[in-house]
Amino acid sequence: MTTYAAARARQRLKRARYAIAVTFCAHGAVTGSFATRIPWIQDHAAISAGQLGLALAFPALGASLTMPLAGRIMHRFGARQALSGLLALWTLALILPSLASNMLTLCGALFLMGNAAGMSDVAMNAIGVETEKEVGRSIMSSLHGMWSAGALIGSAGGTLAAHLDIDAPVHHLTAALILTVIGVTAAERVLDIRRTPDEEPPPRFALPPKSALVYGLVGFCAVFAEGASLDWSAVYLEDELKTSAGLAAASTTAFALTMTVARLAGDRVVDRFGPVRTVRWGGILAVLGGLMVVVAPDPFTAMAGFACIGLGIAVVVPLAFAAAGRGGPNPSQAIAGVATITYTSGLIAPSAIGAVADATSLVFSFGLVTALAMGLVLGAGVLGPRAGARSPAAHSPAEQDAAGQTDTRP
Repeated sequence: MTTYAAARARQRLKRARYAIAVTFCAHGAVTGSFATRIPWIQDHAAISAGQLGLALAFPALGASLTMPLAGRIMHRFGARQALSGLLALWTLALILPSLASNMLTLCGALFLMGNAAGMSDVAMNAIGVETEKEVGRSIMSSLHGMWSAGALIGSAGGTLAAHLDIDAPVHHLTAALILTVIGVTAAERVLDIRRTPDEEPPPRFALPPKSALVYGLVGFCAVFAEGASLDWSAVYLEDELKTSAGLAAASTTAFALTMTVARLAGDRVVDRFGPVRTVRWGGILAVLGGLMVVVAPDPFTAMAGFACIGLGIAVVVPLAFAAAGRGGPNPSQAIAGVATITYTSGLIAPSAIGAVADATSLVFSFGLVTALAMGLVLGAGVLGPRAGARSPAAHSPAEQDAAGQTDTRP
């Protein structure tokens, strides 16, 4: 293989890596854009807080039911075309909730939104795992960091639209069109993973492999801690430590920023120490953070504790997806299994924390979060490379091109 051809292969792979990062960012921006306008949507649909809580369970329900379909869609159309279509469905679905006029239509809109969210999530993570293999070093943490950055960008746009008193349908239509153009343009430049003609298509619906359940349980612990901290950190500071509403809200924003920065920087840590040690020491940091929250005598100690939780759990879910993608012959099916478990964790965490707090106290609830963080310390070992599995650095793009073995076409 000539030096010129090797340079071109590296350049194509570099463009493909940037493209998948942009799709993660666009996917996250939809979530941020939606979340900031929930109060407007609630008022427009004329529903109570309890009804809103029920309606907000429908995205996770819709995602969980359709995630297994993503693998079959990718098999039939190829990764690039599948991601383009599924991501467009997700970005355009942003328009639906703000048009809902009652509880029934809102639940339907959020269910459809969840369908698109789940399938596009599986597709982009599957491509992200394949891109990581081709690059030869960890990139999944930074990809999820780009998702978090996109959510922050979408939230900032939604906050500005709300401040300017722009109705949610106008805001969401504008955001959906912009994000569709950005997302589809980027998706057309990702790795085009195509299976061999004689390969059997994955089933429409199937239970995830056992390995995905193991990876998913580790991800469950991390997502539970994330959901609890995001939704309840401000309440904890206000109710338990009697701090001001402004400082309590700042704690939530700081936690989200901590997660974003840690994910963007996490690949270097993973490359240096490996996934097992990274998650194990991250779990220890999260446990210490949880203990700081539980025993905090003042709001600043609690905020430092929440920051430690965020730093400790930031890279766990990306590494769980990467392990699932390396762990068997059908990466998309395994990734769908992990995604379903983590979506479920994110769904039940806020309500579980509230239920435990009602029965005992919010301090005891975060004791539960601390105990689950210990699961990261105990379960980190499953995220290491399996015997016979291909690690990200197993083959460079140049080596594959020289051998004529690559089936990815950026």
